[in-house]
Amino acid sequence: MIILAIDTSANLCAASVHDAAAGELGRCVRDLGKGHAEHLMAVIAETLAGAGLTYADLDRLGVSVGPGSFTGIRVGVSAARGLALALNIPAVGVTTLEALALEARRVSAGRCVLVALDGGRGEIHTALYGPGGDERAPPAAIDLKTAAEIAKRENAVLVGTAADKVNEAAGGSLDVAGRQATADIAAYASLGLASADSGTRPTPLYLRSADAKVNEGFAVARKAVS
Repeated sequence: MIILAIDTSANLCAASVHDAAAGELGRCVRDLGKGHAEHLMAVIAETLAGAGLTYADLDRLGVSVGPGSFTGIRVGVSAARGLALALNIPAVGVTTLEALALEARRVSAGRCVLVALDGGRGEIHTALYGPGGDERAPPAAIDLKTAAEIAKRENAVLVGTAADKVNEAAGGSLDVAGRQATADIAAYASLGLASADSGTRPTPLYLRSADAKVNEGFAVARKAVS
């Protein structure tokens, strides 16, 4: 099986082609910050060209569904869904949390992993995974104190942009495997290959609501029409 994995959930615009038997065949990673929509298709094209493949060679798509950048996630998920429809192949979603946990387990085998991303507004976006990758606590937006209590109770390895913050709140005795906002694209490809095809389309994982909200206090009352 050959999968094309894409990730636009943070500053990177990344794509990778993996063969289930042969491993990675090609990749392209650009550190953009912004502008994922303008670059993603070119990144995919460069990845396929480097692997000597075309879209017709793909069996599956994998995409990062967040949490992360609202705009970036929408770009990646929309592209994956559109390509899956055009190519008539399945697309699977992979969270940044499970991808980061996979990387942490590779350097801290046999340990629980707490992924901790800075969600803003005092929130920590977290998920807890067991040594085998099983989800012990689902993705959630929690406060720093709660995240520290979970990490300390499980003696968990920390990874993510809020890892140092959680470690400090827990007393500074925990191990930190990484401080990045997203995983290497190979982690998304690996998890995408291993995921069962549920038949549903990937959807963004947002752990907080958008900043912009309707101010109902200024709503204009509708006039009744006789």
